[in-house]
Amino acid sequence: MHILLILALAVLFPATHILNGWLFDFASINDHVSLIYLPAFLRLFNLLVLGPLFGTIATILGGLLLMTQFNDPLGLSLLNIVCSSTGPLIAVLCFKLYMKRQPELNSLNDLAGLTLIYCLCNSLIHHVTWVLIDQSQVFELTQVFWMFLGDLNGALLGAYLMKAIIDYLEKKGINFSGPSQPRN
Repeated sequence: MHILLILALAVLFPATHILNGWLFDFASINDHVSLIYLPAFLRLFNLLVLGPLFGTIATILGGLLLMTQFNDPLGLSLLNIVCSSTGPLIAVLCFKLYMKRQPELNSLNDLAGLTLIYCLCNSLIHHVTWVLIDQSQVFELTQVFWMFLGDLNGALLGAYLMKAIIDYLEKKGINFSGPSQPRN
């Protein structure tokens, strides 16, 4: 069952990325930064639902599928996948260390806090990596901010959508109470 969910989430990531580009083309700053980036939440969702190991595998597989959409060199594409997979891991780890518990899937406070940490980590990790691999680039805080804002908008939209779905399903008798289940 895990393998099917991992593969489904891996395919969902590039599909959502393509849909995001189509729906929010007006909000694109460049090929890697949009002011509304829905797939940002999928990275967190993978970890929250599948746990750190399987969630990261789903994100990496989704990133590998997404590589075909860009004309970036292989090394840059692989670094972007590593950056995209690292941000959610750091965010969940920071949340667990600070709150001393797992994030609760049905708590908007937990999802919003985790989203803020993730978006900050993701934009910083990507931009520091881009500057390190291309020394001629300048670390621009405005670019970091725009990526943070796009990830935040997309991730919060995803978190609120997930919360609405969970609330609906709980009204139908499916219980999601309690922390997300870590699976290694």
